[in-house]
Amino acid sequence: MRILTRYVFREFLVPLFYCLCGFISIYVLFELSGSFSRLADAKPPAFIVVKYFCGYLAPFFQYLAPAALMLATLYTMWTFCRHSEIIAMRANGIGFFTIVKPLLVVAFAMACFVAWVDEWYVPRIAQWAKQLRNERFDVAKAARADNIVFRNAKADRTWSIDAMLDANGEHLKDVRVTVDRPNGARLMNVVAERADYLDGEWWMTGVTVQHYDADGREVASPTPELDELSTRSFPQFEERPSDFIMQNRDWAYNSVADRIRFVRHHPDLSEKMLRKYSYDTWSQLLAPLACLVITLFAIPAGIASGRQSVFKGIVGALLMFFAFYGLVIGCMVGSDVGWLPPIFAAVLPHAVFLAIGGWLFYRQR
Repeated sequence: MRILTRYVFREFLVPLFYCLCGFISIYVLFELSGSFSRLADAKPPAFIVVKYFCGYLAPFFQYLAPAALMLATLYTMWTFCRHSEIIAMRANGIGFFTIVKPLLVVAFAMACFVAWVDEWYVPRIAQWAKQLRNERFDVAKAARADNIVFRNAKADRTWSIDAMLDANGEHLKDVRVTVDRPNGARLMNVVAERADYLDGEWWMTGVTVQHYDADGREVASPTPELDELSTRSFPQFEERPSDFIMQNRDWAYNSVADRIRFVRHHPDLSEKMLRKYSYDTWSQLLAPLACLVITLFAIPAGIASGRQSVFKGIVGALLMFFAFYGLVIGCMVGSDVGWLPPIFAAVLPHAVFLAIGGWLFYRQR
């Protein structure tokens, strides 16, 4: 790695670290003011408190990261211009893209990290953090989920679950599964004291199976030897533990993969709900791109703050920042009322400001 590249990395990562710490501290202090009494009463272990605040902050990180990148970029470029370092670099034949490439690399890495947080970390921790707070930091109660009803409209199956015995949804207590025919008539009822997800199949213990004819009358079992078993598998039940967890989780905490699977299992969704779910899925998929978009237009704004005036550069960057998220909100509303197709509404803000940022970036060359 060239000495210049290492220097730019160091000059950028230090303010970025401070900005992230500052934003995170504000959120932590704000949440601590509302939950301090519950923490004091429950006295949970320190690692539970840390895990809770990580879960609380995780859904907001897709907004904190672009804001921190913008401020760090403004400060870094302002510093370079204030000390005439960019002029010195250019005078030695170093291209503009070479100078700012470390900033774009960090922005890309941050975008990947935001995608990982939204897709993997938030679905596993955010709902737990919310339940932990609601249960006054009782860890045992927060790990349980009770009275879950899951409807797989595509397969005409409905699950009623009294309680999940673990956080992964692989062990269930007091389960009832109703299977219907395509015309709505009952086909089968399955009642079990316990259901365990083992090797990709549901195994039920203390199970009772009832069969029905096309008119809804109970009939003798076509497989009596199998139905007499107190423990048996149901390979025809294709539902996964993640489906039940998702049913008990706020929609905002679901991953893109979970959202796609949910829509696939619910073909009976109304047009309005389908628009909402489609927009939310595409919006979350594109959210990490904001790190690159905002960094791209913050670079010229930071140069303007050093060459012309600090006020002009900072105000310009803030206006662009709020205009970007204002357009995001406007497109969300447009998609919700049906004025814009969901995919177009999710893509439009990123495409517009990527073009604006690219044009401003090109002008600096």
